[in-house]
Amino acid sequence: MLKIAGLNSGYGRVSVLEGVNLEVDEREIVVILGPNGAGKTTLLNSISGVAKATAGTIEFDGKAITGARPEQVVRMGLAHCPEGRQIFQRLTVEENLVAAHIGRGGKSFEALRNEVFELFPILKERRNGMASRMSGGQQQMLAIGRALMAEPKLLMLDEPSLGLAPKIIQQIFHIILNLSKSGISILLVEQNVQLALECGDYAYLLNTGRVRLHGPAQKLATHSDIGDLYLGGATEETLHV
Repeated sequence: MLKIAGLNSGYGRVSVLEGVNLEVDEREIVVILGPNGAGKTTLLNSISGVAKATAGTIEFDGKAITGARPEQVVRMGLAHCPEGRQIFQRLTVEENLVAAHIGRGGKSFEALRNEVFELFPILKERRNGMASRMSGGQQQMLAIGRALMAEPKLLMLDEPSLGLAPKIIQQIFHIILNLSKSGISILLVEQNVQLALECGDYAYLLNTGRVRLHGPAQKLATHSDIGDLYLGGATEETLHV
């Protein structure tokens, strides 16, 4: 579904990613791990068209999207739920969902809104409440709900557990698993290594803009080098397990 080959990317003259190769198959949860500054967010931004690739290719659903604008990427079925939630704080829950649906084809707003409410019952309860008055966990649910209004084939999630209580984190990961079971592929950037590897099918470890280790998530969870590579252990090779 998603195939990245030899990707170099960054912002202006600042290069962040170097030679990144990555694939996501249908109904698969792929996890991207790595310390702060590893290039994880830049990778998602490059896929969604926010950061521009300077080399390499990005293909989604068999079509080249390297250099595509963000709105074009979304229309093709790829949604990005960014770090920090980025919801409209001064709008209600329902108004946030309306804003996310403007200009979309496909299902009606009402049908998609009801699907989001079924997935997140608390959003239905708070539909007329201001987003700014919701808890962090509820705001994260709203951010995911907004992304789902695009009817994505692939959903990219950037640090969905950031700043949340352990109980809410478990709920978020349960929802991620349910989304995958419903047929949506997931590309997940996450600092909670243990939960991410338990949830994921395949994983990539990024450090200093390069893939240092990749393989089935369960194998990475027990790999002897993962801690060293996560912390920046020197290697010029990409290790595959």
